Amino acid sequence: MSKTVKAIIEKELKSRFTGVNECLVVSIRGLKGDENNALRSDLLNQKISLNVVKNSLASRAFCELGMESMPELLSGPSAVVYGGDSIVDVAKSLVEWSKKLEQLEIKGSYLDGKVLDGKATVGLSKMPNRRELSGIIVCQALSPGSNVAGALVGPASVIAGCIKTLIDNKSSEAA
Repeated sequence: MSKTVKAIIEKELKSRFTGVNECLVVSIRGLKGDENNALRSDLLNQKISLNVVKNSLASRAFCELGMESMPELLSGPSAVVYGGDSIVDVAKSLVEWSKKLEQLEIKGSYLDGKVLDGKATVGLSKMPNRRELSGIIVCQALSPGSNVAGALVGPASVIAGCIKTLIDNKSSEAA
């Protein structure tokens, strides 16, 4: 491959990965055509991109984009996967697919300037995603308020019940 072609590909990779702060690296070597198409189609439906890259050119592109530790993951046949709502969603999808397809190997992930190995990336898939985490935080924030409201309502309803009983007793005595 000539230097001119390499420069064009590197420029394309830089433009493609600009703004990508978190991604996974997988190997799709050995996948059959229909398996590859099914995987890519499912990921595309989730707005997740999968790009097979030439390691040396991708390494240079990532270094120029400030992701200096990313080349650690790029060895052997590599595909960079990114997008979706969060890196957790991407990890969950790929872990699911790796259970279906033996050949799909999760090499690792890049997250907040740190490189995670394959096992840590599988662990990442077990974490709650942004939506789930937001729900948990909202529930935790509302929990003390509902406890206080319950504590206030409980004794007040007992007192109201006692007053009602007194009023009923007085009205039955008067009749």
